[in-house]
Amino acid sequence: MQGSVYLIGAGPGDPSLITLRGRDLVGKADCVIYDALVPPEFLSWTKKNCLLIYAGKRAAKHAMPQEEINRLLVEMSRRFASVVRLKGGDPFVFGRGGEEAEYLAAEKIPFQVVPGVSSAIAGPGFAGIPLTHRACSSQFTVFTGHENPGKGESSVDWEGIARIGGTKVMLMGMSNLAKNMQALMDGGQNPDTPAAAVQWAATGRQKSVRATVGTLARAAAEHRIGAPAIVVIGEVVNLAKRLNWYENLPLFGRRVVVTRSREQAGSLSDRLRGLGADVLELPTIRIVDPEDKKTFAELVVDAPHTYQWLVFTSPNGVRRFMKAFLAAHSDIRGLGGAFIAAIGPGTAAALGSYGLAVDVMPKKSVAEELLKEFGSEEVRDKFRGVENCNMLWVRGGQARGVLGKGLMELGAIVDECIAYDTVPETGDPTGARALLAAEGADVITFTSSSTVKHFAALGITLPAGCRIASIGPITTATLEKYGFKPDAEASDHDIPGLVEAVRKLLE
Repeated sequence: MQGSVYLIGAGPGDPSLITLRGRDLVGKADCVIYDALVPPEFLSWTKKNCLLIYAGKRAAKHAMPQEEINRLLVEMSRRFASVVRLKGGDPFVFGRGGEEAEYLAAEKIPFQVVPGVSSAIAGPGFAGIPLTHRACSSQFTVFTGHENPGKGESSVDWEGIARIGGTKVMLMGMSNLAKNMQALMDGGQNPDTPAAAVQWAATGRQKSVRATVGTLARAAAEHRIGAPAIVVIGEVVNLAKRLNWYENLPLFGRRVVVTRSREQAGSLSDRLRGLGADVLELPTIRIVDPEDKKTFAELVVDAPHTYQWLVFTSPNGVRRFMKAFLAAHSDIRGLGGAFIAAIGPGTAAALGSYGLAVDVMPKKSVAEELLKEFGSEEVRDKFRGVENCNMLWVRGGQARGVLGKGLMELGAIVDECIAYDTVPETGDPTGARALLAAEGADVITFTSSSTVKHFAALGITLPAGCRIASIGPITTATLEKYGFKPDAEASDHDIPGLVEAVRKLLE
């Protein structure tokens, strides 16, 4: 067979800054060959049987030489239909993507290029430095500070760069920063020109320092700013005093651990990153099909003409139920006139994505509160109560039994539809556990009893100073059962509530 290779720019660091086409291709790939600066979350987008190959290069530490990467792309394209070469930033901006494309073309391997947001643009932007500004810069120049050591004589025109006006952006120049700044000054660059260095741009680990061309090397050393970083030179650097929006976000510089499953982590991670947090996704659970798939399928098929109430207690239950239902019925109207109850706004939103409205939902996202709603006069008046009603409770295999028991005590006839199970996540392809142990974190979040139980089973020691945030009282009780003392509990027992609890905890 002969597959295609996609040279994809992963963007500067924030997972949300990859292009839509890039993310789509990562999700469909049979093989992904990725670099060191690719955010580990990207790997969670791949399908289950995707082959992941690390080919990272950082300074003198190369997982494999470039020539070997070139040959690997050809080899994988002859084994798989879709091969993704995932590169930080843009593949054609000092990413050696041009060399890889040349090699593929010579070998007559079909390839496509998917551009990415280069750190040359995103780095200054996340540090509050516009590359152009009508008042002080009408052009910008991008150059490398680290050339091929085998070239001999430098091909960087330091004198020309020093003379040219506008903004100057240097990539990959931190290991020779003092030498590079001196080369610019020797070429005629005014040493008093404003300059900045931005490390780990567009991530929660970002650090920046502002100085001048003559003092930047010393300032970067004092602030312990090293590679990967970009250097910006020009009058636009002064604008960062007023425009440095990212480093002023409320959770900037704080690391928050997310223990949800890979499928669910996105909504929590995105909200935390939106507040500037450095998010470490360390999934402790994995969502799998129920053990008794036959019974699940039968209950779903029978739902339209058997039950007066459908009760959903999680977004996972909604998605699994609806996928099976639409596979059997093909039309959402086949659900008929059943009333719908849900726990939590996330569950209601999942139902809403299928055009289904919720009839009963408690203000607090716990089973006990839903039972109170079902026992209320309002439900009795509006829905004639639940006594003698056939109810289908769509749940996970590890759910507490309190809801089913309580509904039966109210006189309902309850069938339990187990739509999924949660099992321990034993894999750690992104190295999150090692990173947590080595660098620590400010807060670790737990969104369910399952995440707590399986985190405890992993035997991970919480780093010194790491605090715990719980989504609600049930999760808190489980944490205490396993010997953990929560430092914060969400007032609203949902993802926005948990994010707010983390924000207040870290203020």
